Amino acid sequence: MVQCEMCGAETSSPKTIKVEGAKLDVCANCTDFGTEVKTPSSSSSTSTKYSTGSNSSSSNSSGGSGGGRSGSGSGSSPSSRGRRRDMFDDMDEIATDYDERIRRAREETGLSQSDLANELNEKASLIRKLERGDTLPSDRVQSKLENFLDISLTGEGGTPEDTEWSGGSSTGSYTLGDVVKRKD
Repeated sequence: MVQCEMCGAETSSPKTIKVEGAKLDVCANCTDFGTEVKTPSSSSSTSTKYSTGSNSSSSNSSGGSGGGRSGSGSGSSPSSRGRRRDMFDDMDEIATDYDERIRRAREETGLSQSDLANELNEKASLIRKLERGDTLPSDRVQSKLENFLDISLTGEGGTPEDTEWSGGSSTGSYTLGDVVKRKD
């Protein structure tokens, strides 16, 4: 006997239905809550989604063998690199002290916040927020600031905690305790 995943009743012949995208094994009384999923015959039970021999459905970017490394720029397998690359790997991180860098460079040029805003064709309130650290500069504003003040707002200047974490056990499996810092 199997328990219905919807109401908990015992059933000897559960039906598989799809409710809100989830597949559930339910009793006959609960089949009306979703659409019945037809189980494929035993001859076609092997999925080609992850097979390496077929190119028909595994070449999409939903996680098949060919699409799983899209954008990685390398032919090596993800397990040999340690982790998969993503779009954020190619982006420069803004420095943690960007606000101080902007203020210091502005003061060295002898400009007020409103003068700098006029030079960059931006609002003075934006410059104030940037120098207080209340907001991060957009890519466009960051570029303007870097070019006009001749400074860099990316990279070095962060704390050692900002670097990528490589801790954990030697087996490669991590627990929450490996990551969390207590505030005691």
